[in-house]
Amino acid sequence: MVNRVFSPGSDYARMAESLFDELRAMSADVAGVSRPSYGEMETQVLAHLERVANSAGLASAYDGAGNLWMGAAGDTTGGERRIVSGSHADSVPRGGNFDGLAGIVAAILCAVRATRDAERPRLPVAALGLRGEESAWFGKAYLGSAALLGQLTEADLARGHRSTREPLSDYMRRAGVDPARCLGGKPMIDLSGVAAFLELHIEQGPMLEEAGRAVGVVTGIRGNFRYRQVRCIGEAGHSGTVPKRLRRDAVFAVSDLLSRIEEAWEEWLAAGEDLVVTSGMVHTNPDQDAPSIIAGEVGFSLEVRSQSMATLERFHRSILEECASLEQSRGVRFEFGERIDSPSAVMDSALSARMAKICRRREIPFIIMPSGAGHDAALFSNAGVPSGMVFVRNAFGSHNPQESMSIEDFLLAADVLYDCMLSI
Repeated sequence: MVNRVFSPGSDYARMAESLFDELRAMSADVAGVSRPSYGEMETQVLAHLERVANSAGLASAYDGAGNLWMGAAGDTTGGERRIVSGSHADSVPRGGNFDGLAGIVAAILCAVRATRDAERPRLPVAALGLRGEESAWFGKAYLGSAALLGQLTEADLARGHRSTREPLSDYMRRAGVDPARCLGGKPMIDLSGVAAFLELHIEQGPMLEEAGRAVGVVTGIRGNFRYRQVRCIGEAGHSGTVPKRLRRDAVFAVSDLLSRIEEAWEEWLAAGEDLVVTSGMVHTNPDQDAPSIIAGEVGFSLEVRSQSMATLERFHRSILEECASLEQSRGVRFEFGERIDSPSAVMDSALSARMAKICRRREIPFIIMPSGAGHDAALFSNAGVPSGMVFVRNAFGSHNPQESMSIEDFLLAADVLYDCMLSI
């Protein structure tokens, strides 16, 4: 293999391993780690990253949304044209240690090397630790990057926390962020000064593991629409006395709907559409329902993802048509809550081509692939910033404590990241 940028056993490798170990211990939960968006633990994680970056010679600053910038003096939130690299500091509840964190650590390694290396990027490098990427806490993803890019709304600030129901604005204030500063409607930085946004991230699916490849070069990011709450309202009744023809059974109606959606999903895949569908929550009311009661109401969530926004809209219409059909045939009513949309994005083709060329030159085993999960890079790309992503193999999936990334694979992906910076 060609000479390494970040060799195993080097000071850079030890810095990365120490950060991963320290932050895992700092944010450990009953299982995995929990770093709530705009919560105290996310603040502590960013503060620790800042201390390590400062001790390695980097300057640091926070923007108006509370995101952490690290780089050579003058190359953080302002100054000359630069390359920005990073990811998010938060996690899902009881999630894995590397989701988001790997991208910030890799960016710090690159920013430090860019201040020391004889062969350094022609443009300054800024490492970015973003807040609030995970939708698990307030129901909407990309809060930190959306605020940075001037896309946060009053409705977003009013979103309630999953546990306390307190609005995001309150959490921002406690994190030292003025919510009013996040509503300017324009980016907090001059986007014309960002030559590229590069994000390293663990793969959150099994494709690299299945292919036996260490690295993935990402071509695009799926968008999605999501309903955190859909209600199917029928009529409660006694399980032994109401005949089938007179039932308005919410459980069977939802079962029927999800079965029809899955059948349609199969048909659309067979027709060549890019599509994934998930209903991650289905529940009756445990305070009212029992084995001897016909459930009068069922709540469920629904999420659909695709690289094509047109596909998403067409599939959404088909779901509503199925709901209307079931309302007629089963005597129930479907009520949809707020629809939350995240746009799809295409990575810059020149950056993706450079990353693939680097992998070939360095003899790094890789594949070219889309991202099924959402990432902050999507917002930067859609804001007009040339964006690229590199994935790291992850053996046990994502959003769970079993996320597994070898330091060797991480350093290979970081090599790709730094070499890409050299080419810009």
